[in-house]
Amino acid sequence: MKKNILLAIIAILLVVLLAACGKANETSNESKSTAKSEPTTRIYKGEDGDIDIPAKPERIAMLAASYAGNLLELGITPIAVNEWPKGNKFYEGKLDDVEVVTEDSMEKLISLNPDLIVTYTTDKNIEKYKEIAPTIALSYEKYNYLDQHIEIGKIVGKEEEAKKWVEEWKEKADAASKKVKAAIGEDKTFMVFESFGKDLYVYGNNWGRGTEVIYQALGLKAPEKLEQDVFATGWKAISAEVIPQYAGDYIFVGDGGNAANNSFMETDVWKGIPAVKNNQVFQFDSASFYFNDPISLEKELDFIVENLTKGK
Repeated sequence: MKKNILLAIIAILLVVLLAACGKANETSNESKSTAKSEPTTRIYKGEDGDIDIPAKPERIAMLAASYAGNLLELGITPIAVNEWPKGNKFYEGKLDDVEVVTEDSMEKLISLNPDLIVTYTTDKNIEKYKEIAPTIALSYEKYNYLDQHIEIGKIVGKEEEAKKWVEEWKEKADAASKKVKAAIGEDKTFMVFESFGKDLYVYGNNWGRGTEVIYQALGLKAPEKLEQDVFATGWKAISAEVIPQYAGDYIFVGDGGNAANNSFMETDVWKGIPAVKNNQVFQFDSASFYFNDPISLEKELDFIVENLTKGK
């Protein structure tokens, strides 16, 4: 009898063990099936049609300079950028190990084996890029500075994260606007310009250099002539003699980098501008303020608000 009981127990254990193994195999097969069913690519609706891109791109060559910081804010480090983002101090070393790829270094780009390339529609090498990896070309002028971040979010599969930053930015900007206007009043006017080599440029409300922060986020005003002549085009080359025609109560002026000619600051025309006389001119780092991505915008906002409210 004992032998029969023992055999019955063994039989039951075998049945349980076989059932467990079967369940484990089913689970394993389901997992494999799920993994197989997850798409490796997806369709991005580009400006020139649908583009088949990686579902989760991991090796992005960001050759559109303005958007490198958008990737960084979304937690993605590109494998390659062009030379401009490298000069942005606001990135604080985040691109130190990233390769620089110029329009003339195609072999280097190939060696980096990107799974996605992002550039501007004005890039002369778009067709060559397409032979290397899926390529998305964006028109800079098509997107405002907030839509641009959301668009990059769409490209890398992080649209919700991008939208979250935009909403948080709007709240932060609204609070900053109230702080600035309480300090200096609501009717003051602002001008943003810089020297670039021997030339001088005045900027509109959407051309980097802090213009998105000043005119859009903070809702500050431009002189009437500046708005009429420059807002539609984004920028305008001017001579030193006409600076007073565009000057606001406050002036933000880029240092222009090492090649800049800032001799206009020694002229009587410049020294006679009310903003200059009232010490309401603030010089910014052109290499960093060139950008309007989230990382740069937040640093620019801090700089602008601090200077406008200092001691007030």
